[in-house]
Amino acid sequence: MSMSFGAGSPPRRVSLFSTCLVDQFYPEIGESVVNVLERLGVEVDFPEGQTCCGQPAFNSGYLPDARAVARRFLEVFEGDQPIVVPSGSCCAMVRNFYPELFHGEREMLDRAAQVGARLYEFSEFLVDVLGRPDAGGRLDCSAVYHKCCHLLREIGVDEQPKALLEGIAGMDLRPLERAEVCCGFGGTFSIKMPDISTAMLDEKLDNVEASGAGALIAGDAGCIMHMAGGLRRRGSGIRVAHLAQVLDESVETLPGRAPRPF
Repeated sequence: MSMSFGAGSPPRRVSLFSTCLVDQFYPEIGESVVNVLERLGVEVDFPEGQTCCGQPAFNSGYLPDARAVARRFLEVFEGDQPIVVPSGSCCAMVRNFYPELFHGEREMLDRAAQVGARLYEFSEFLVDVLGRPDAGGRLDCSAVYHKCCHLLREIGVDEQPKALLEGIAGMDLRPLERAEVCCGFGGTFSIKMPDISTAMLDEKLDNVEASGAGALIAGDAGCIMHMAGGLRRRGSGIRVAHLAQVLDESVETLPGRAPRPF
């Protein structure tokens, strides 16, 4: 359970947990997270000792390795300020699965609970903690939103991304058929069961293309990588972007800023 900061006293400083995929493949997502938060008056620090949350090893059954990485995560993010992560997947690992990972280790369970209570997924932090579903500006485009599995099912974040997108003036946010169905990535699932993964991806992309939207928005870099790769192989011109990037770019269209096409 995440902590409450009380009405009228939103936090003014947070730590950013960037995640492995953002760090290695999509640093622009992390940059957009920082841009959005700073425009809302929140100072962002980046603990340089951070690595992985341990999810890949945990999901593959390498529990001793996962514990070692998770211990490092808890050490790096000890403190009292909120932690923001642009990933429902990594957020779910820390909040939901560290208790399983450290079962029977009272000290580690207490540390995990303390850190997990301060960890927020990006859209969750903007809407539920800062109270800013109006964090966007304007983008004249059409888009659909994919509901990432961990975001929706593991941490219960559903309405927050939608509220943020609906707050962007000029955006034609279209319904996506079976938006809540998995895109087929699932981390190592896409490697271990490629045929099933590809079938799931094809269904997802068929629905995206049927919407006629020019952009596909999601909240997890893994889903973004998977769906963007599929669309690229189809020769599609549909852009795939993280929610943070969309909010960041929408502000560039406000008065006094040079227009920036989405």
